[in-house]
Amino acid sequence: MLERIHLEILTAIKEHGTLTKAADALYLSQSALSHSIKKLEGLLATPIWVKEGRTLRLTDAGQRIQSLANRVLPQFKYTELQLQQIAKGEMGSLRIGMECHPCYQWLLQVMQPYLAQWPDIDMDVKQAFQFGALGALLSYEIDVLITPDPLYKPQIDYIPVFDYEHRLVVSDTHHLAQQDYAVPEQLANEVLFSYPVEPLRLDIFSQFLNPAKCSVKKHKVIETTEIMLQMVAAGRGICALPGWLVDEYAKSMPIKSVRFGELGIQKQIFVGIRKSEQDIDYLSGFIEQAKKARPST
Repeated sequence: MLERIHLEILTAIKEHGTLTKAADALYLSQSALSHSIKKLEGLLATPIWVKEGRTLRLTDAGQRIQSLANRVLPQFKYTELQLQQIAKGEMGSLRIGMECHPCYQWLLQVMQPYLAQWPDIDMDVKQAFQFGALGALLSYEIDVLITPDPLYKPQIDYIPVFDYEHRLVVSDTHHLAQQDYAVPEQLANEVLFSYPVEPLRLDIFSQFLNPAKCSVKKHKVIETTEIMLQMVAAGRGICALPGWLVDEYAKSMPIKSVRFGELGIQKQIFVGIRKSEQDIDYLSGFIEQAKKARPST
């Protein structure tokens, strides 16, 4: 009853709003598009959309079909891409989603030897899925997920590739710079810089401040690692980053890293892949190279 063209039509309607624009996007005539949906409405005995002026609004039935399209169409496109690559004798493509903003520097160490080892593999890093890539992995929009905080699902395998310590970063003139470790109460008057991640997913809150019922004076978002560290070096605030990354920047910037509490915050970086693709050679090759590129900690 439901066909792929129905999913594509409703997706185009939701994206473009009007029948004319949807038809243009799908390279169909308006009459062909309307006829296809009218036929489906007859089979379902319920309307799929209603007209509101010049625009179309999906009904509840239409919304349910469009929700199915969100899950299914990326898998169609992914499988078609694979089939095209097989037909051309190509190995495949590797689309990487990142949930670890500081890991871009580490990823560069992985990419160079990996691309040399797998010359027929195309690689792309999907920044659009930053800090929320699990859904993209499940819907086949990416092939690999790099994350320090895996959300376990039956369809996904997470392979740890290296351990690290998450550390507090301060300027080398900050009063905490001379201490071996910080305690939560010492951050009460600090300005905290972080990547654009909800506070509950930030380790400095979830594993350090919140358990002690403490907080910071102000929390500001900065998207770029270099700008964040420049602000910290200038004494404008503090941040929290992997120790290996701070050590690298500390070679050229007046910053220091301090342990969170006596025991510190210990973390791992994971590579997430779909379980159904565990035996794909070039995915296994990426994981092995990721383990070899472990940064010094």
